[in-house]
Parts: sequence; structure tokens; C-alpha cells
Amino acid sequence: MKYTVGVAMNPLDQLAGIAKTAEECGFSSIALPDSLFFMETQAADYPYTPDGSRMWNAETPWVDPLIAAAAMGAVTEKIEFYTQVLKLGSRNPVLLARQVGSVAALTNNRFGFGVGIGWAPEEFEWCGAPYKRRGARVDEMIDVLKLILGGGMVEYHGEFFDFDRLQMSPAPTKPVPFYVGGHTEVALKRAARVGDGWTSAMIKFDDLVGVIARLRELRAEYGRENEPFEIQTVCIDRFGKDGYAELEDAGVTDIITVPWVFDGIGFDAPLEAKQDSMRKFAEQYVN
Repeated sequence: MKYTVGVAMNPLDQLAGIAKTAEECGFSSIALPDSLFFMETQAADYPYTPDGSRMWNAETPWVDPLIAAAAMGAVTEKIEFYTQVLKLGSRNPVLLARQVGSVAALTNNRFGFGVGIGWAPEEFEWCGAPYKRRGARVDEMIDVLKLILGGGMVEYHGEFFDFDRLQMSPAPTKPVPFYVGGHTEVALKRAARVGDGWTSAMIKFDDLVGVIARLRELRAEYGRENEPFEIQTVCIDRFGKDGYAELEDAGVTDIITVPWVFDGIGFDAPLEAKQDSMRKFAEQYVN
């Protein structure tokens, strides 16, 4: 079992210290969230809370996860980083390939790319991307990203994106793993078809078991059942040794945790308190 530290909504000046301590404690990864901006009014419900409200406000700190991965990678040597998840729909895949390839190079292949579509129409429209047909557009974006990141001279001629032969150097010396997020049927199909893993938002255990079973069915349909596949999860009702053992038995490979939450410490707490929580968690579960 892998254990990953989630750093959503943390002050930016703590990220380097959290990364160094997580590495010292034996955590395998840092999970980096993505939020472009806070719109005063939202046109759609946030899909992962009961009432559709957001768990953050206009003052909550966010940093671009790709920049954060490069910065945290510069002060560590072994720990890995992945976006959880970057919202593809509002981005341009050619520009994004440049960024992802750069992070992979700067971290010496310690970067995984967790991707989703994005839930907010404003993030699409205000960044110049269409909200309509966003799923089909994101499918094509993944194709473009994998093609460019694979290295060499490539071209692409699709419905949404079109370019003649180009090359971005240096290409990653190892394939960048793609972890696909989302709980809907179409998201699970996307993960099973093109992903190296599936990554969850907050989810209850019984729902998670159903998702994992469905992913197994879909991967078999796509002929990918024997390929390595990560299950990264934020399970909100299984904790401790027994709970984590249940998750492992269910097929989870990577538990995303926020250790200081278990100690009743808020996101704006001092770095030292969070480091103590990571050390305590690691002594109990990681090592």
C-alpha cells in the first residue's frame, strides 16, 4: 500500500517543508489539487458535496499544481508528485504538454498526471474553451498530450485540435503516467480505456467498492485487465489499521491522506504542527 499526502488549501510557503518531511517519513507521493479561480457565483453545483457548495472561499490559497510539483521536486530526491486532478477542459493541450514535459524532466520522472474534465462552466468559458462537448474534447486532449510527450516529431489532425509536425525536447525519458479522475460512468470508461490508474474525489467505502468492480469490468472489456493500474482514493469512512486493510483488500493501491486532519489541526496551522502529524501518521501506518 502506498500513502500519499494531500496538500489542498495549504499555505504556499509550507509546501516545500511538507514535501521534505513527507519524503523523510516514507510517504510515496504528494497529491496536488487544481483550482483556477473562485467565481463569486457558480453556475453549476460542485459535484462532491451534498449541497453542491464549495469547501473553500475566495481567500483560500491555491497554486498551479505543475509549478508546485517543480518547486517541491527541487527540495526532494525520491518522493513523487501527481495532480489530483488537473482540470483539462479549460487548457490547451499543446501548451500543457510543454509544462508536463518540463515538470517530468525537472523532477527526474517523479511526476504523474492526474486529469479530469472540470466541473465549472466559468473555468471553461472565461479561459476561452467551450463547455459544450467537453468530454469529447478532453478525450482528444489526452491523445494529444500522450502523443507529444512520447517524443519525436509528431502531428495530429482531430476534430478539436490540429497541428502539423512538431517536436518538444527534451521528452520525458519514461512515460508520464496518466491517472483519470471522476465518478461517473463516462469517467470510469475513460480511466479504463486510457488511464494508468483511477483517482477519486471524496468517496464512501461502499461506493468505492462498486467503482473498483466496475473498473475491473471495463478494463477487461478493453483488454487491459493484465496491465498495472493504480487505485488512488480519498475514502471518508475507513481509517486506522483495520480501515486501511479493508481498503487494500478492496483493491486500493494508494491512500490519499491529510495527517493533520486526524489531529484536529486546521489547514492554516503552523508547518511544525503538520510535520508532527505526518511523523505520527507514518510511525503508525507507513513504516
